[in-house]
Amino acid sequence: MDEFIKWTATEAVARLRNGEVSPLDLIDVAERRIADTNPRINAIVTLCLDRARDHARRLMNEPRTDRAANFLHGLPIAVKDNTDVEGVRCTSGSKVFENRIAPGSDPVVKRLEAHGAIVIGKTNLPEFAAGGNTFNDVFGATRNPRDTRMSASGSSGGSAAALAAGQVWLATGNDFGGSIRTPAAFCGVSGLRPSPGMVARLQKQPFNPLSVEGPMARTVADVALMFDAEAGFDARDPLSPRGDPLPSFAQFAARPQKPRRVAVSADLGVAPVVDREVRAGIAAVAAKLAAEGVIVEEAHPDLSDAARHFLTLRGAVYIARIAPLLAENRHLLKPEVIENTEFGLGLRLQDVVAAEIAQGEIIRRCAAFFDKYDALICPATLCPPFPVELRYPENWDGIAFEGYMGWLVLTCAVTMTACPVLALPGGFTSGGLPLGLQVVGRPRGEAALFAQGSWLEQLIAADPGPVDPR
Repeated sequence: MDEFIKWTATEAVARLRNGEVSPLDLIDVAERRIADTNPRINAIVTLCLDRARDHARRLMNEPRTDRAANFLHGLPIAVKDNTDVEGVRCTSGSKVFENRIAPGSDPVVKRLEAHGAIVIGKTNLPEFAAGGNTFNDVFGATRNPRDTRMSASGSSGGSAAALAAGQVWLATGNDFGGSIRTPAAFCGVSGLRPSPGMVARLQKQPFNPLSVEGPMARTVADVALMFDAEAGFDARDPLSPRGDPLPSFAQFAARPQKPRRVAVSADLGVAPVVDREVRAGIAAVAAKLAAEGVIVEEAHPDLSDAARHFLTLRGAVYIARIAPLLAENRHLLKPEVIENTEFGLGLRLQDVVAAEIAQGEIIRRCAAFFDKYDALICPATLCPPFPVELRYPENWDGIAFEGYMGWLVLTCAVTMTACPVLALPGGFTSGGLPLGLQVVGRPRGEAALFAQGSWLEQLIAADPGPVDPR
């Protein structure tokens, strides 16, 4: 493994800043690592190395003075393949868009490139980001670098796998029902589902608080580094933060802070079953917290109606996103995408309004809950990684799930809170498969979440990689 790949993103940016290495050096390193590992995991599905090298040369010829503290100085990154990069193929994992070339870049890509990131490739995802296992009819399946027999989860499975294998130092993700959190859990990396609007997006439904863009990396500090380059106001997104400039989240991550009182829950009161090793992992984390003097209580907000209303709101989003494609492209779409869209089209207006009202109640209940607790810690998934050939778990330990999203109830329920969530490695099963945590913070509490997440990362001491796929 190339020594450069072992650097954290924070270390790589520091070395780029002081001229120890150049962006072209790191592009070369990433190209070699991708060539070596990608045949085993299929994480990066489109490379744009010529574009990246042209960008690097332009950056290297620019004056180095007056660069912002959150400038990335030519660090290579990967972008999920449902996010446009100008001039680069963007398929969304669908045969519908198999040959589509993006005419322009998504706002998050523009922001990252303006802050010195260099895009070297696109990462795999399920078709239209639907589902918790990364496979599609365009590129095939992505495998987990920790165990290539296993799923990398989804929908940001390509990004998580690329990070775990050391193909890149940072990667973009987006999260609706857990699409950053579950791949991070399965691959043993980190990520942030930010508060809605913190990373500006252009959405057909601009007040949709369910779907967010967020950073993925191998460490908390690196997630914060990328978030500093992504977050900020955009007048085209009415949920994006206005007013005073945002703080440096990397500075909060650099100052680990022990939480005072933490709620811990293995099932959030909503999971019909939780694997025994997942439960044991949460119990072990709780014991470590208590040993450090943290007040640990088994508690969670009332989320009993969250999953049901989540599915309704998700169905309404599918009307806007996929219904226009259904008539002419039904034969090209996977069954789950068709099912989601038809579910949405069958909703009554009063169903959608009732779900929106219910989410408001959930948000208010959670705000009151966090008056007492600094954070809520729970599993990111109710089971460890499963075989990649399985489309999705239909049951676990003899308990059947409802629909293909049923096994994702722990992340879907937390989505409804609109709280920021840090995905952290949480140890391993007895067989060496990663376990992942959701660390849920107070509303708009990203700063404290990064400080506490850095402290938890040190406490848990999970190996973030990179690893050689095996």
